Amino acid sequence: MTVWIHHRPDAEVDAEIANAAGTLAGLRLAVKDNVDVAGLPTTAACPDFAYTPDRDAPVVAALRAAGAVVVGKTNLDQFATGLVGTRSPYGVVENALRPGYVSGGSSSGSAVAVATAEAEIAIGTDTAGSGRVPAAFHGLAGIKPTVGVISTEGVVPACRSYDCVTILAADLRLANRAMGVMAVGAPGRPWPADARLAAPPQPVIAVFSALPDLDPQWHSAFERTVTALRDRGATIVEVDPEPFLAAARLLYDGALVAERYAAVGEFIDAHPESADPTVGSIIRAARELPAHRLVTDLAALEHLRATAMASLAGADALLTPTAPAHPTIAEVAVDPIAVNARLGTYTNFCNLFDLCAVAIPTDEPHFGVTVLARAFEDAVALDIAALITGAPLDPGEPCWPTMVAAAHDLVVFGAHLRGQPLEDQLTDLGARWCGPVETAPHYRLGALVTVPPKPAVTRVPAMESGVAVAGERWLLSPAALGRFLAALPAPMQLGAVELADGTWHTGFGCTGSAAESAKDISEYGGWRAALAAGAVS
Repeated sequence: MTVWIHHRPDAEVDAEIANAAGTLAGLRLAVKDNVDVAGLPTTAACPDFAYTPDRDAPVVAALRAAGAVVVGKTNLDQFATGLVGTRSPYGVVENALRPGYVSGGSSSGSAVAVATAEAEIAIGTDTAGSGRVPAAFHGLAGIKPTVGVISTEGVVPACRSYDCVTILAADLRLANRAMGVMAVGAPGRPWPADARLAAPPQPVIAVFSALPDLDPQWHSAFERTVTALRDRGATIVEVDPEPFLAAARLLYDGALVAERYAAVGEFIDAHPESADPTVGSIIRAARELPAHRLVTDLAALEHLRATAMASLAGADALLTPTAPAHPTIAEVAVDPIAVNARLGTYTNFCNLFDLCAVAIPTDEPHFGVTVLARAFEDAVALDIAALITGAPLDPGEPCWPTMVAAAHDLVVFGAHLRGQPLEDQLTDLGARWCGPVETAPHYRLGALVTVPPKPAVTRVPAMESGVAVAGERWLLSPAALGRFLAALPAPMQLGAVELADGTWHTGFGCTGSAAESAKDISEYGGWRAALAAGAVS
């Protein structure tokens, strides 16, 4: 069995599942064997490199604390160097759904463990596509966060500047839940105050004007995905792929590969017989690279990044194929370097450009697409990926970035309700709709004579009777809330509003004098009901 490098005894796993508690209680967790699990050797698919940690990596500890149960450590392309899943002394990891074809790598065992239902969730890592490619080949969801927002402590580095911990799961909702647990329990790079917390209702999505190396059948599948997005309200724009693809080539063809030598090169020099031949050749070749080449390539990368990002101005995300083709194991054996390089066509540039990504399957077996968005716009990428799947997250289901990014509640009652005339004032700020709420029964609802009409929600004195007023809750970043408040016209104002569950949130109100002149529509219990009854004009 090549999927597992270390598998815990079934009896131990079953006992932990029976006693698990938490938001992920009893979910079986596979862990890529370059990530530490206390008491289990970490090999990075190199037996002579192995060590046994005495504590979990923070990402593992967070998932375990939420009730997930580690099943074992999974096989990988050695030292996370590869996209094929064949570069391991523990054996080639064959695709679970298509015998004779590669599983994708380097998180090969993690993907197969989920695809075969030996685990519900799996930790992978992704530097150049190592989580996204195996997800695509197995019809899984794979979330690759913004570089650095999830701790990589306890992870054997591949390219320290670009390594990410990822989650693979059978569906996007479960992947989102697991990412939320890791993000809270293993935080890293701090989130900015202006992060968008949602995609707009009708996003603008960029696609490449040409798709080099893409399998013709998969090209048709990609076009079907783009058409479905248009049908769901997205605007599609084309951009030149060249700066993205040039950066992808730089990752291995240029001096950036020196980071791989910095990670494990000295070990490979000391133990040349321990390295997979392909992995060893890649890493040893980086030893002789002069420092000036790295400086030159970093400057070239920055130029390519600026050009690429300028082409995405006005777009909310970029949609690409995840991989251009699905090679057989035999094809990799004949030409391991070139076949692997082709698989990175649409993934290698992602972390170099500081993008986040969500990989999801399509209606074509083994073919997936990836939604890429700017750094810290992980919620935007997640929402667009959910739009593609046709199964948006429920309003009450936390989107994982909102669990760690600074966010403020805003309760609205009238023109800013979803579908009402001023909703775009919130969505343009990246606000996230969190569903309906109701105030405590201590309020009156009035209609102000404004254009468009706006609600006047006021709290009644304790001795007077009030009503519960229907509203909606949104989440905004601190910067977005500040901009919203700065543009708020008189007589509207924000204040504390008590909800039916006894909690207090920032909500809409108005000045007392304006409220006194408003038409009382409290009997309708909410703005929409009053509109339907013709009580607001």
